[in-house]
Amino acid sequence: MLGWLDRFSVDLDFDYVGEQKDIDKTRAVLKHIFIDLGLEIKDASKKAPQYFLRYPAVKNARNTIKIDATFPPTQSNIYKAQHLSEIDRTATCQTKETMFANKLVALIERYELREAIAGRDLYDIHHFFLQGFRYRAEVIVERRKNKEVSKFFQTLIDFVDKHITQKIIDQDLNVLMPPDQFRRMRTHLKRETIMFLRDELTRIKI
Repeated sequence: MLGWLDRFSVDLDFDYVGEQKDIDKTRAVLKHIFIDLGLEIKDASKKAPQYFLRYPAVKNARNTIKIDATFPPTQSNIYKAQHLSEIDRTATCQTKETMFANKLVALIERYELREAIAGRDLYDIHHFFLQGFRYRAEVIVERRKNKEVSKFFQTLIDFVDKHITQKIIDQDLNVLMPPDQFRRMRTHLKRETIMFLRDELTRIKI
């Protein structure tokens, strides 16, 4: 996450900016990479380069990683070359504003598509607001099929209030950050996120 988030990330997420005809070629290249790294393909999507991979681990430890490539990507996304210091490589990444907008939509869209809720989506939204980040409104409008941004925020506020429980927050986040940090934020995460969303809704309406 380019240092923009302070939690552990369990997946590798990409936007596939190639064409449909190139996906099979991409799959072939990825398969060779997985073999070289000693990764076993547990499951794979037939629609896009998406995989669940198993890697060697000690007993009872996490041993899978998900690689998820969105295709086609949102046309309103903006990308920029970024240096990934941990691996000393430059990669084309979503801008901060693009990433924040996609995070906002992901919280509710994950539920609409799979009836799943990720506490980490709520944490990421809270963290981005706390850091004073802005979001790219065009991404929200496109992904929500031309819905007004103000109406989206009201829908998101209602969704968080109704569907996010303390159990969801605890189960999803307790393994993604240090224990002390998790204990400090767990009980006020929902309340403060709703506060940030309401403040943003007020700002939009002014």
